[in-house]
Amino acid sequence: MGAVDRLPRDQNICLIDGDSLLYYEMDKPTLEEAIAGLENRFATIMEQCNTNKYVGFLTEGRCFRYGVSPIYKGNRKGKSKPPVWYALREYMRQTMGFYGYAALEADDLASYYSYTIPHKTIVCSPDKDVLGQCTGMHYNYQKAEFWHTSAEDANKFLWKQVLMGDSTDNIKGLPGVGEKTSDNWLKNRKNDFEAFALKKYVEKFGMVEGVMKFHETFRLVYLLKTHEDVLRETGLDLPQWGDEDFKVQQLIVHEVEVEEPW
Repeated sequence: MGAVDRLPRDQNICLIDGDSLLYYEMDKPTLEEAIAGLENRFATIMEQCNTNKYVGFLTEGRCFRYGVSPIYKGNRKGKSKPPVWYALREYMRQTMGFYGYAALEADDLASYYSYTIPHKTIVCSPDKDVLGQCTGMHYNYQKAEFWHTSAEDANKFLWKQVLMGDSTDNIKGLPGVGEKTSDNWLKNRKNDFEAFALKKYVEKFGMVEGVMKFHETFRLVYLLKTHEDVLRETGLDLPQWGDEDFKVQQLIVHEVEVEEPW
């Protein structure tokens, strides 16, 4: 994964993870200030990505991962959202066209469409899972940085997460295994990641429990990337580019005016 320069104008579509935009602005004293902050961040994304096309995603309700593990994001319980969060999310839906699907997180949708639509895309998110797991071009709007993630780096990042878990989302992984250990285990490995990770789980927990915990952790950390992934985990039949009855507006691609740089 490496930094790249600002992109030239092209037919890119920004796939925007709207959840972080919400969280960055939700503590503003008033809705007006939150909207102003949101619109400023959004304008910067579009200017930096040098395109006027975007699709904006939001998480709607509880995602399927809560059914995989009862402790998923359990470390966040009791943290209520301020009223501005709810009003700002509605503004993003009604005014900016952001949307989501029940049982899916915004980063799953950004991941899914980055793999399934036949257009150049820039995934816009500061989320480490999105930056690490999705191949292709990224814009981290928290740091104002472009990154390109290779298929090799994305695969290694996924299996690193399976081994160490993700404390941010209360995903346990292997006890005592952190970033340093998982990096050392994987740094020289070129293939057989799945077999290696499964072996580590079985060594730690025994055959039956090890296989079960391995399977659970994989489902929790893996971002959905294909139509089959979404069907398997949620039963949702998301619109696919290329279906006979597919209409572009189902994807809700929006266009905004972006000033040409001098």
